[in-house]
Amino acid sequence: QVQLVESGGGLVQAGGSLRLSCAASGSIESANTMGWYRQAPGKQRELVASVTSGGSRNYADSVKGRFTISRDNAKNTLSLQMNSLKSEDTGIYYCNLVSRVFPSTRNYWGKGTLVTVSS
Repeated sequence: QVQLVESGGGLVQAGGSLRLSCAASGSIESANTMGWYRQAPGKQRELVASVTSGGSRNYADSVKGRFTISRDNAKNTLSLQMNSLKSEDTGIYYCNLVSRVFPSTRNYWGKGTLVTVSS
């Protein structure tokens, strides 16, 4: 099992910055993808950004240029630096880890951390 714990959420003014962190523990496969998802009120959960264990990054168009995802493989931590925040960024942010362990794909989620951007 893998456990994911997010931290760093809070209240921030529009245009400000916030940094989220995720600590992973447990039986973590070396080859995996970690990412951040968010869910705004009344909306579906969506991918914000992801990064593979090899360092390949992917961003939602809405956050590209403003957010930066990074990971420390040695520490099994994941970060999301969020700059130029907008009210539309408000939501619960979830840390996610996906790995393939034959014959299954395993998908883990944290409990989430709330980000509120005020205007």
